[in-house]
Amino acid sequence: MVIENVGGAGGSIAVGRVARAAPDGYTLAIGSADQFVVNAAIYPLPYDVVNDFEPVALLISGPVLIVSKTAVPAKNLKELMAWLKANHAQIAQGHNGSGGVQHLCGIELQRIAGVSWQFVPYRGAAPALQDVVGGRVDVMCPSPASSLAMVQSGLLRAYAVTDGTRLASAPDIPTVDEAGFPQLHLSVWGGLFVPKGTPKSVIAKLNSAATTALADPAARRQLANIGQEVVPREQQTPEALAALQKADIEKWWPIIKAANIKAE
Repeated sequence: MVIENVGGAGGSIAVGRVARAAPDGYTLAIGSADQFVVNAAIYPLPYDVVNDFEPVALLISGPVLIVSKTAVPAKNLKELMAWLKANHAQIAQGHNGSGGVQHLCGIELQRIAGVSWQFVPYRGAAPALQDVVGGRVDVMCPSPASSLAMVQSGLLRAYAVTDGTRLASAPDIPTVDEAGFPQLHLSVWGGLFVPKGTPKSVIAKLNSAATTALADPAARRQLANIGQEVVPREQQTPEALAALQKADIEKWWPIIKAANIKAE
């Protein structure tokens, strides 16, 4: 297996390559809602994120963290929301791309607070987190994979995970439900897709290989260490991935359009 990381346009360049590839099972895309939901709402794509692909397997799902620079005086999520509302004119929130989960988390925080503040887009989570640690950006909603070590070392303050279950790798961080904001559930999922027209027998073979890999204890431990949970075996199906993609499209496309989020 050859892994090729293709950057640019929120992953749409990479996904476009897969859309144009031969439907023989040898070219796959691994992506999330950013590539297979959000991009269709903010980019003029030369492919259809639903009709030009076949789902293979839902792999993982994990929440993001709501974090701030350590100078923010809030000690819990309710205090943070009050602080955001009181200081919104001076607040900056970083994210790793328009319409991505990190950005949508900020949109939801603004909706709940009833105020707006400045978003600062970055080319990736790493430079954004560096500016939060440095105090140049106030808040962010990064993945545990990129931020948990900074939280545990005291460089960032974490308020909640955007899920109903605490992270095994960070059991001291409360859930948004526990913090009083159950409407803030957001997850970053990962799924495998192949070009439309790939034979069902090939999809079944790829799905079998994926589920076998996800059952490996070492793989599961490594994913858990970066805050990613392997979905239950019964959800590792093409049908489950298709249903999740459809639900996310129905949920997020109206929010993205109402917020007038555009590609940068």
